[in-house]
Amino acid sequence: MLVQDADRALELIGRSIRVAGYQNQDSFLQDGKKNSSDAEFLKIQKSVGFRGSDSLLVKHQLSRGVDLDCIGNVLTAERTKQNLAIQGFLVERQASAPKGQRVNGGSLICQSLDRQGRLQKITLMSGINYLAIEELDARVFKIKLEMTDGAFIQREFERTFTTRNLL
Repeated sequence: MLVQDADRALELIGRSIRVAGYQNQDSFLQDGKKNSSDAEFLKIQKSVGFRGSDSLLVKHQLSRGVDLDCIGNVLTAERTKQNLAIQGFLVERQASAPKGQRVNGGSLICQSLDRQGRLQKITLMSGINYLAIEELDARVFKIKLEMTDGAFIQREFERTFTTRNLL
């Protein structure tokens, strides 16, 4: 079960990294330059989450096809801010665990905009001990995810993803 959850989480994070910075053809200026800098499209914050986990925030424009957020909702123009969709990933302490009680890892949280353009947080899965995001170069990112069953199993998963739209 841990392997399946890790695969799902890593695929969702990887899909967001790959789409980071996407701008549809209408957004290019007449001279062929992008309207925004790459730095605003993908932001990593180090040691801000549960047990020092990193967080990731990705922005991109909508394509002419069907775009989905990290929980499978269809992205529409009302689910953007300044014409950009937002997807974020972070690990927080399990909300259901009372303070002082031993927790079985944290919860992987997905952030996206709702229909009113407000940032919403949805729990994707629990049992996450740690999320690390390492920028290997300007376009390549290594994601490490440490998961637990809360009792005996503790396992680390790792994948590398490349952006398609950032220089």
